[in-house]
Amino acid sequence: MEQQGINPPFIVTDGLTKTYIRREKPENGGITRLWRRETREVQALRDVSFRIGRGELVGLIGPNGAGKSTLVKLMTGILTPTSGSCTVDGRTPWAERKAHVRSLGAVFGQRMQLWWDVPIRDSFDLLRDIYSIDEGRYRHRLDELTAALDLGDIMQSPLRQLSLGQRMRAELCGSLLHEPELLFLDEPTIGLDAVSKLKLREFLRVENETRRTTILLTTHDMEDMRALCSRVMVLGHGQLLYDGTLTNLLDRLFYSTPFDKTMKVGAAVVSCRRGGASATFDQLNKYFTISGMPVASSQYWNSIHGNNAQEAAQDAEGLQVMRTLGRNVAFLVKSIAFGKEAMGLPEKEKRVGTNFIR
Repeated sequence: MEQQGINPPFIVTDGLTKTYIRREKPENGGITRLWRRETREVQALRDVSFRIGRGELVGLIGPNGAGKSTLVKLMTGILTPTSGSCTVDGRTPWAERKAHVRSLGAVFGQRMQLWWDVPIRDSFDLLRDIYSIDEGRYRHRLDELTAALDLGDIMQSPLRQLSLGQRMRAELCGSLLHEPELLFLDEPTIGLDAVSKLKLREFLRVENETRRTTILLTTHDMEDMRALCSRVMVLGHGQLLYDGTLTNLLDRLFYSTPFDKTMKVGAAVVSCRRGGASATFDQLNKYFTISGMPVASSQYWNSIHGNNAQEAAQDAEGLQVMRTLGRNVAFLVKSIAFGKEAMGLPEKEKRVGTNFIR
């Protein structure tokens, strides 16, 4: 029975499993291989269960082949699971596909949903008709997104003439025109320059906060995770390995992992509106110092200030700090490489722990 005052989960997966049958190409066999092929099962997902609340912004990370794309395709209704269940706002995606797709938007890296050779305004009009959006609602939302994503000067340009950053902003606009409750983003900042990344992250943060749009973000860019996601899920070999905050993930990465991080250069960068940079900076640097990692410095705390990309670009001191840090990181990496080749790494002593409790 649902408890009063507690919102039910927006996305619920329970024991989600997906197995593919892969045909193996025989090394020999002649003509018989045309009708007799060996097969093997490949488990893309195995017993994945989680809950996501409405309005959460969740990061999904993992190496290639971890099962991220399969999980997203199941939640969008493109695939059907081998076993287990998934509901989004009470709907089963693959069983109620038409109703489901009206409530979701998706941007999958550099795979375009807008038409390549027509002006993006015409593509938006086509999406209006596909989603049967009321004309007044459509114009209001398009004006809102055009201003927020700075699309005014390129509305009459075909997609093929736009830069990668412009195309990504246009794709985001197209995916949000029908005001979806759920937005899937797969590598949304891939290939973008630093300024374009900052602008895109700021837009997503505002969209999530003001409209309570639930966003599921898959990326290899940890800066996307740090800047946007309050919760991170890690997939590996088709299993959900971790589900929690980014800070707890860093705890596990630096305290529990067995691989040696000695003499790998560490640098923490903090971005904030006004204050709080020093505390965050200190917290991040502790991960490096307990791991035997040389810490790259600049001329001040490695921080930059501003509420958005435009304000950060006006922080002359912060920008100088970033340039200095970049040069120092490059110098440290090269120096350690030269020193390792000439003298080897410093000798490591066996760790000794002191316990004052007798």
